[in-house]
Amino acid sequence: MRDLERRYRRLLHAYPVGYRRARGTEIVGTYLDLTGKGRRWPSPADTADVLAGGTRERLRAAGAADLIPGVRLAAVFAFTTATALAGIWTAAEHIAGQASWGVPTFGPFATTGIVVWTAWLLAAIVHCFAPLRWTRMTIGLALLLSAAALPVGALAGLPRPPLFVLVPQAVLGLLALALPRESVRWQQLVPPVVAPLAAFIAANGMAKRGTPYRYGDWGAFLPQTGVALLLVAMLAAAVLALRHDTRGLWALLTLLTPIGLLGLYPLSEITADLVGASYPNFHVATGTAAAVIIFTAVTLIAAVAARHGARSGGSATVTTQPTTASCPTCGR
Repeated sequence: MRDLERRYRRLLHAYPVGYRRARGTEIVGTYLDLTGKGRRWPSPADTADVLAGGTRERLRAAGAADLIPGVRLAAVFAFTTATALAGIWTAAEHIAGQASWGVPTFGPFATTGIVVWTAWLLAAIVHCFAPLRWTRMTIGLALLLSAAALPVGALAGLPRPPLFVLVPQAVLGLLALALPRESVRWQQLVPPVVAPLAAFIAANGMAKRGTPYRYGDWGAFLPQTGVALLLVAMLAAAVLALRHDTRGLWALLTLLTPIGLLGLYPLSEITADLVGASYPNFHVATGTAAAVIIFTAVTLIAAVAARHGARSGGSATVTTQPTTASCPTCGR
């Protein structure tokens, strides 16, 4: 057995055992036929495709195949929220950069975050006029810039946005990568409309306070945004449930992580009081973020397990064989 074939077979462990036994050879053969000569490792695209197909098939086996459409719906909400926040922080960068508070600035802007927010606003525009892959590439660029803000700020001594701003934005961005390939036109137009509207509202509010968004009560925008996102997700879940559509419920469960992280600052203050810290420092914030991620992930896993248990209990027989209508390479 060639090394490449062996490595593809290892990737197939993403699929359920019954599926691998029934179609493993066929799947590996398909990928090998499409692979160029001389390759020793599966390409990143093939690896992602196998893992995604295996995840879909495992969810289907657990009776939670509708989780995937729910995640795509959650990605639409996450992308819209992320671009709205980018509009808010873009306004804050301008106003705070012009305030004479005696704090370091990044040229005419408050922090290097202006580069991150510009990338997010660009993603909203790209989503309107370009294929989805270009939107994902722009979101990926924004995520890289968000991650680079920390080491660049430390090494170059440049001011950066607070972690309470960067962390929820990054999680929203990761979820936004799951945007559906096909969407109606009005959904594509919402982010570039919401972003300047949010920027206008934020600009008026911050101009009255006249304080840099790295200080004072800037964090109020985040939990308020989290509450708004929660209410919208709950409304969507209720409306879709009336149509016997569970996408809304799965979207709500998926969005619990970014919703929780949008409230990271007040949650960290509570944690600081519990552990006896004088303020929500880096360690307290990190621990709180980890707790939010673990709790929301466990909630989603428990929902999938409950669906699997309900399906198993209501079925006379349980089979591990794949359905004949599934694609042998992607599991759909």
